[in-house]
Amino acid sequence: MKTSGARRIGLMTGGGDAPGLNGIIEATVRSLADQDIEIVGICDGFEGIFERRTVSLDSEKVLNAHTFAGTLLGSSNKGSTKGREAEFLKAFADLKLEGLIAAGGDGTFEGLSRVIQGLKLIGVPKTIDNDLQGTDVTFGFDTACAVVAEAVDALRATADAHRRVFVVEAMGRTTGWIALGGGLASYADAILVPERPISRDALKKHLIGLQALKRRGAMIVVGEGAHFENESPRIAFRVEGSMQAERFGGVSQDIARWIEKETGWEARNVVLGHLQRSRHPTTTDRFMTAAMGVEVGRMVQENDWGKAVVMRNGNIARAPLSDLMKPPRLIDGNHRWVKVAQSMGIFI
Repeated sequence: MKTSGARRIGLMTGGGDAPGLNGIIEATVRSLADQDIEIVGICDGFEGIFERRTVSLDSEKVLNAHTFAGTLLGSSNKGSTKGREAEFLKAFADLKLEGLIAAGGDGTFEGLSRVIQGLKLIGVPKTIDNDLQGTDVTFGFDTACAVVAEAVDALRATADAHRRVFVVEAMGRTTGWIALGGGLASYADAILVPERPISRDALKKHLIGLQALKRRGAMIVVGEGAHFENESPRIAFRVEGSMQAERFGGVSQDIARWIEKETGWEARNVVLGHLQRSRHPTTTDRFMTAAMGVEVGRMVQENDWGKAVVMRNGNIARAPLSDLMKPPRLIDGNHRWVKVAQSMGIFI
């Protein structure tokens, strides 16, 4: 039972949802259950702060939330603090919160960087894209890779049955971590990522080589921001009011049509889209979010604000919030996964 004088701490999930967000919420709340601290959930990200929409959280309300994708608090990638900094700080003050725990990605932390001088803040890096600086890996990424790998494994049967190439499109925006992770886990025949513009001649040669080996089918995994050399990523549509207005998509269809034209191999494309966000979290993501949520609880008890909870060298650690507020982390050409793929004869 919290007393009337309990410390009030806000907890917000911002940006695109990621499997594991509910694990962060549950682990944080449960780790503080025996403290005189009230965790106040902010509804729908920044919008909940501007509109003063909250819900009080306790152990019973969050029980077993970790098993589900999404976020029980709701989220939004449309709100922004840009040009509304004073309004944001006024709204936050009205909520009478001592500090804020924010689980979000680059858009969330970019928005918070504008008001950080007026906040006590603990950051939890979150994105299925795995492209945030300051942490070795983000929760939700392993689950997204599992969706890609499971899709490729399943589609391989129909590819072989009909002598087709399947081009599976993964999320990731300007980075190819999900395509790389999911493609490598499924032993795809080719992995195409934004960081490595695609050579038409090299890809055509690779596919013709597979045909020469009498392969019935082939599997290609492509990141949504991948593109051919000297071309730009394909923009599917724009979302006005979003911090990331340009939405990539459609590259898998373009590549499938190109394959048919250049190789004569029948090709189909599959866009996994939001399925990569909606799967229940893997055990890896559950372990990570449980440990991160408990660490957040410790930081609240210790009044250790102005830091983020990250994964480094296999351990949960605390790092400066500024480490998260940097450009996206790209795939290096010498990354061990790239080398493993190349050693196995996978085109990348």
